[in-house]
Amino acid sequence: MRKKLILILMTAALLFCGCSKNETNNFVLVEGKDSAEVSVPDFYIGKYEVTQKEWAEVIGSNPSGFKGEDLPVEMVSWYDCVDYCNKRSEKEGLTPYYKIDKKNKDLENQSVYDDIKWVVTVNDEGNGYRLPTEAEWVYAASGGLKSKHYTYSGSNEKEEVLWYWRNAGKEFLSGDWNWSSIETNKSQTHPVGSKKPNELGLYNMSGNVREWCYDWYEDDKIPSGQFRVWKGGGWIGDATSCEVSYHGKYEANGTGSDQGLRICRNK
Repeated sequence: MRKKLILILMTAALLFCGCSKNETNNFVLVEGKDSAEVSVPDFYIGKYEVTQKEWAEVIGSNPSGFKGEDLPVEMVSWYDCVDYCNKRSEKEGLTPYYKIDKKNKDLENQSVYDDIKWVVTVNDEGNGYRLPTEAEWVYAASGGLKSKHYTYSGSNEKEEVLWYWRNAGKEFLSGDWNWSSIETNKSQTHPVGSKKPNELGLYNMSGNVREWCYDWYEDDKIPSGQFRVWKGGGWIGDATSCEVSYHGKYEANGTGSDQGLRICRNK
């Protein structure tokens, strides 16, 4: 009996040692960088997009159009996602990262289509889950300190890493983007962890579902306060929107069958 117990303990120790010191509970430690090009501190980010199982365990329901425990959750707004982060933090005994005021309207929010406009601010004492900033997302998707500067997260070859409109259904689609063809082809999301990971071992950061970031969208033509940023592209869109550099935008209250999330935590 004693020999059997020792064998079990040795096996467990080997398995533990075999795990990367930069991985824990499906989160990967992204070692930061401080340079003229990028300034990002160390942080943890989800190895996978948040699944429907993970969402339902916290929220108690599943809004997704394509059902499957290991499929990424979709049909979630930016507000749904920050609320999820806080509730998951509380469930796991962490201090929520966000302060969410649902009674008042955010005066920074200039969108004429957003009828929610919660006031969401950062709790400086929070150690819980949160959405990545766009800078963090880009840095992680690019491979961090291990970056090989691929166009997509993990490769320059679309079919190695992307679930996008051409390959997300029964057959590979050619020609121009066409919604009727996409529907007929039974295109949809795919299980998280499918396709090749990037240099940090992160999966599906390009394609499958678009991932919300915390930031307001802003460029030369659009001032801050109208949209929130999404990154990574999804199964409905073209490969261009799946490029690491692509700068996507959407109203914070918007949802879609290709709109999901990936969460992170401070180190």
